[in-house]
Amino acid sequence: ITAGVMVWMLYVPEEGQSPYVMETWIPFQTQWDFPQTQYDAAMRISCHMKGIDARSVSARKMMVRVVLNIAGEAMEPTQAEWYQCADVPEDVHILKNNYPLRLPIEAGEKTLTLDEELTYNGGAGQLSQVLYCTLRPELTDQKVMADKVVYRGIARAEMLCRCAEGTLESCEYEIPFSQYGELEREYDGHATSDVLPVVTNLEVDVQDNGTLRLKAGLVGQYVIYDTAIVDVVTDAYSNRRAVTLQRNELKLPAVLEIKQEVLPVESADESLPDETLDMRMLLQHPSLSRIGDGWLMEIPGSFQLLGRDDNDNLVSSHIRWENKRDILSDTKASVIVRSSQKGKLKKMGSNLAGEITVDMTITTETDIPMIESLELGELQPADPAGPSLILRRAGKDNLWELAKKSGSTPERIQSINQLED
Repeated sequence: ITAGVMVWMLYVPEEGQSPYVMETWIPFQTQWDFPQTQYDAAMRISCHMKGIDARSVSARKMMVRVVLNIAGEAMEPTQAEWYQCADVPEDVHILKNNYPLRLPIEAGEKTLTLDEELTYNGGAGQLSQVLYCTLRPELTDQKVMADKVVYRGIARAEMLCRCAEGTLESCEYEIPFSQYGELEREYDGHATSDVLPVVTNLEVDVQDNGTLRLKAGLVGQYVIYDTAIVDVVTDAYSNRRAVTLQRNELKLPAVLEIKQEVLPVESADESLPDETLDMRMLLQHPSLSRIGDGWLMEIPGSFQLLGRDDNDNLVSSHIRWENKRDILSDTKASVIVRSSQKGKLKKMGSNLAGEITVDMTITTETDIPMIESLELGELQPADPAGPSLILRRAGKDNLWELAKKSGSTPERIQSINQLED
């Protein structure tokens, strides 16, 4: 993974002077080691800024440190084989089972460019400079339409600006976006999508007429899920010959549940300044730990606040918060979780509050028993001593098991006993 972080550092050079801003681009590379792949794999990457701080090391230099939290998913196409019986003699009875499974079918990404002219809405003065800006894409709708994945949402641009009078003002914009991507095949109405939007670049400039020009790149990383009916042979027998079964298991990555929750986060600090210029949320990826029959999900993060104290000095506050949530799941299930900020932050006195969206995908590797092959013995004459009628008390056996034990067929037992199912 090759990427970078755009950093703005707001500082006051000397007492009484107006604040200035320095900016820098910090590139980075990181990698994960995966098992050897047989096909081209797709990936989904999301990056959260866990922490950032800066300090001056000389009159002309600053040291800045950024701590990132990166989550990645690697998805590789795979093939699964299961077997059907053909040209089976009439005396051999076959049991088939149907398994409707939700499976990940394909993955990819689609890029999108935003180019918007925005009217300054931060304050009454005239805009002179954008000190820093962030962009957060939030999805409002996504769907699969035949051979296309379609998604739309709002890109929230949050800026701190300087007016011509020297005052600092924060402003926010909601920029709608929509995009579609071509899929490898056509789907019916049961397919669903899971799109992860991320920002790839961002530029904001002040135009001569006082408006803002925002250019940004987004990429929607998607996974398509669909329901497949897996029809496998699970048993066979004959009343007139020996049947040897070669058994195997079909392993498939089934999806048990896909859900989204909105969780509140809040924290309090009595030392917060009364005048607030800007508020931001730093968010980490959730961590999971096994507890009993489920998982404990922990989502830590922090609020960053810029304001002025009683002496009109710029002050910043850093307040930690943490949210915990229990997730019930099968002991063999795996959980993929990601989080993102939702909406705006709110300050009420000494309390800071916001919301995060948590997307959870619970999966498991199914082990479906199946018959891989049949070996049939020589056909024998019907047994003349076989009983024509068997009376027994109904127990836990189903029709197939009763028929197999008694040398009959499920259809005959159902008909003779006038069973509806």
